[in-house]
Amino acid sequence: MQKLDDKLCMVTGGARGIGKAVCAAFLSEGARVILTDIDEDEGRKAAGELGCEFARLDVSDEADWNTFELAFPAIDVLVNNAGITGFEGGPAAHDPENASLEEWRRVHAVNTDGTFMGCRYALRAMKAKGSGSIINMSSRSGLVGIPGAAAYAASKAAIRNHSKSVALYAAQNGWAIRCNSVHPAAILTPIWEPMLGDGPDRDEKMAALVADTPLKRFGTVEEVAALCVYLASDDSGYMTGSELTLDGGLLAGSAASPG
Repeated sequence: MQKLDDKLCMVTGGARGIGKAVCAAFLSEGARVILTDIDEDEGRKAAGELGCEFARLDVSDEADWNTFELAFPAIDVLVNNAGITGFEGGPAAHDPENASLEEWRRVHAVNTDGTFMGCRYALRAMKAKGSGSIINMSSRSGLVGIPGAAAYAASKAAIRNHSKSVALYAAQNGWAIRCNSVHPAAILTPIWEPMLGDGPDRDEKMAALVADTPLKRFGTVEEVAALCVYLASDDSGYMTGSELTLDGGLLAGSAASPG
């Protein structure tokens, strides 16, 4: 048997990057997968490539979640992966002094509100069966301060804490519904491409961006997806309210020997 046989799994923000890799990994383990994304064209394209279902979903829109709940009233696994950094439109002020309230709210609407509504939906969709797994994509930035991306860091910290509240709430109700958060650091996804480019100095730029990482490399989307498979499967049945980091050792401290 495969690890996710007979499980219905939903992944938000599945059109590219980590979300798409999670969808692929779930499919390879026998799951039925619903790939959701706000980008309908890219979402349908990704679902077609992978061989899974697609549903358009704006995670910041409560009406979209209500429609989705009517279409899929029961699921086994939800990966709240959809998120934004705030820099999608180019450079902007996101430090604590100069960030606008509009930009702060835009980031939190997707990351914080989207995860809240996803967890709320999942609890309702899993409690009849009494079991399930909610996987919330936080970040290394949710564990440390990021002066230049204050809204993003705060939203990811909120996801970390809310995951624990959801885990405890489900346990208090006697449900085997687990909720855990995943905290990737530098994972090589399309978001890095504008900084890396495709010139002869690409490798040099990559090395500079991970110079402070003990393992001296980017993580891969497949490594994040493998962790999500574990959290989605019955192998992690005794794990809830936990936070798991994939950061190449970054938060462990310095790998340098004292001089």
